[in-house]
Amino acid sequence: MEEWYLEYHIHKNRPGLLGDIASLLGMLGINIVTVNGVEDQNRGFLIRSNERQKIAVLRAMLRTVDNISITALRQPTLLDRLALRHGKFIKRESENDRTYKFTRDELGILVDFLGELLKKEGNQVIGVRGMPRVGKTESIVAASVYANRRWSFISSTLLRQTVRHSLAEDELASDNMVYILDGIVSTLRATEQHRQLVREIMRMEVPKVIEHPDIFVRETEYDWDVFDRIIELRNTEDQEITYDTVQTGFASFDIS
Repeated sequence: MEEWYLEYHIHKNRPGLLGDIASLLGMLGINIVTVNGVEDQNRGFLIRSNERQKIAVLRAMLRTVDNISITALRQPTLLDRLALRHGKFIKRESENDRTYKFTRDELGILVDFLGELLKKEGNQVIGVRGMPRVGKTESIVAASVYANRRWSFISSTLLRQTVRHSLAEDELASDNMVYILDGIVSTLRATEQHRQLVREIMRMEVPKVIEHPDIFVRETEYDWDVFDRIIELRNTEDQEITYDTVQTGFASFDIS
């Protein structure tokens, strides 16, 4: 049995529309796993079928149904599953963009999204952009718990300023770690010994989450290509994320 993600836009939500779609799936022998409204006028399904030909027939038949337009019929992605779970789309500039946008009232879907990423084995580097006190560090820690991974602050200002110079033996030996760095603290408030530790961690095949990636890129030898994904977190959709007050070698930005 293969899983598929079906989504359609509702032009007119007439009585019985959902029942008609469910009946059509039933007649084709396609199982409904999950169904949920997505945003205001979209509905999504997670469905299962043992024949791809049935999916092709479903696509053709749905095109004849009044009052809807098919927006997706594909094997489900992580973003599709999260849209079904939370009833919201994760925002991106384009399908190929590595940047994902959230607001503070979407912390639940952010934690699930980041947690699913952190479940993956091997090396990945995730940048988290956002102004002070928007929930960046707390979301990273919650996502680590969701992924059943230990986390280690290499640099942080969550409780007090943390600047690590070495790793404990269990941190080096564990393949179940998430390393969390603050791009401002690690570049503008740290010693060369700490920067050497950062270089060592960047070479390790483990997940790394870097807050304030703009400053990390500006002040180190790494460029944006090192990041697999960038997450932006704002208090409101129109909030500007700016680092104009963070000068080279001078930490005037409120990062608490």
